[in-house]
Amino acid sequence: MSLGRTGESRAAAQGADPHRWWGLVVIALAQLMVVLDATIVNIALPSAQRALHMSDGNRQWVITAYTLAFGGLLLLGGRVADLMGRKRTFVIGLVGFAAASALGGAATGSGMLFGARALQGVFAAVLAPSALSLLTTTFTDPRERGKAFGVYGALAGSGSAIGLIVGGVLTEYLTWRWCLYVNVPIAALAVFGASALLHDRPGHDDVRLDVPGAVLGCGGLVAIVYGFGEAEPRGWTDPLVLGLFAAGALLLVAFVWWQARAPSPLLPLHILRDRNRAGCFLTMMLAVIGMFGLFLFMTYYLQVILRYSPVRTGLAFLPMTAAIVTGSTQISARLLHHVPPRLLMVPGMLLAASGLLLLTRLTVRSSYTGEILPSLLLLGLGMGLTFMPVFATATAGIAPRDSGVTSATVNTAQQVGGSIGTALLNTLATTSAAAYVAARPHRPATVAAGVVHGYTVAIGWAAAIMLLAGLIAGLLVTARAPKYGPRPKAPVSEPVV
Repeated sequence: MSLGRTGESRAAAQGADPHRWWGLVVIALAQLMVVLDATIVNIALPSAQRALHMSDGNRQWVITAYTLAFGGLLLLGGRVADLMGRKRTFVIGLVGFAAASALGGAATGSGMLFGARALQGVFAAVLAPSALSLLTTTFTDPRERGKAFGVYGALAGSGSAIGLIVGGVLTEYLTWRWCLYVNVPIAALAVFGASALLHDRPGHDDVRLDVPGAVLGCGGLVAIVYGFGEAEPRGWTDPLVLGLFAAGALLLVAFVWWQARAPSPLLPLHILRDRNRAGCFLTMMLAVIGMFGLFLFMTYYLQVILRYSPVRTGLAFLPMTAAIVTGSTQISARLLHHVPPRLLMVPGMLLAASGLLLLTRLTVRSSYTGEILPSLLLLGLGMGLTFMPVFATATAGIAPRDSGVTSATVNTAQQVGGSIGTALLNTLATTSAAAYVAARPHRPATVAAGVVHGYTVAIGWAAAIMLLAGLIAGLLVTARAPKYGPRPKAPVSEPVV
């Protein structure tokens, strides 16, 4: 009898969508484009700064404008996917993202580039939740779901590192502008694949867009991240910095208050009341804070301190990318069906934290193979173990009408963590470096040593944040292994249109 049910389940999974694995390729391609765009311009930033005459204080907005718009509008993008339908929203996001990328590549001034990057973030906020929603509703068989989320988690974790590699190659052999132009052919290919391979149900007409919620949530995040950025030149006790933090906190409190009363809330609070889901959101946000900090500091360390070329800098992250893919597809994807998610997430965060702690020993004369490579491998393996169960657990068992906003919340946690991590850790590194140099005047090698000291201080804080992520995963994520949990319900039986 059980064999018969197994056979029927397999047959149903196979008959649901014969092109679902090719559809996964399309979804993964779009997700890779969105994730790597958060870092692809990192290595190109010095060239873009010289070409467009950006100041040192303003150059960070090339990265932050994207991540802020992306993270701040993701929840609204998730509701748009629920309202309009996931496939349609997916295609609109791809087309808009390609157009914004072309605009940024053709930028003639810093303002035009900042605006294009923010516009990229807006369309990424539409694209990312629809992609994850399509993945959630396409793969409902537990075993296939584990494999699909293994691929997705690998891309989510390694996409940022891949962006550094691609950015280095394009910058050195073409021009920094191709770090943006490259999205146009990728998006065109994904649009063609989506039209031919992806299927979806119609949107939910009863879903309404919560514009006040979007304004409050996005405004609060912008104020807080801007406050972190201004803390370095002005100081932590400056009235403007304190005012930005206070305004951000008030806006976010108002956001939560409004979500409890809005007729069509942007983020239904019942999604956060599930402890497993809330634990996954917090784990993701804290993990990415540390990860983005590492990318920022190691990029400058390799290029400025060790004098690596852009290509060599990008390739230096390749072992980390391989470790993320291995941890996600070969370990997490194989074990998640049999073990509780936290038994993957907690060890993953411990491995990642240990990798960061090793980097706190960096000096101006550290070697790549002896000190940096082992750290990157540990961090990559830990992130690979963590990302896949976070995505799979956060989106498991959600009602179809809430799949878009739930998927958006996962991505929001990722982008908000990246924005806060970049601003906060960069401020910690800069202030620590300045204090180090001020305490050692008239020493020839003080500046370089001070810069590295600042990096190690910030990386030490990143390691502490990783450990906090592991603690939260261990305490909040109590879901059982899918093998022993309830069978999937509504998404399996709903027809595909």
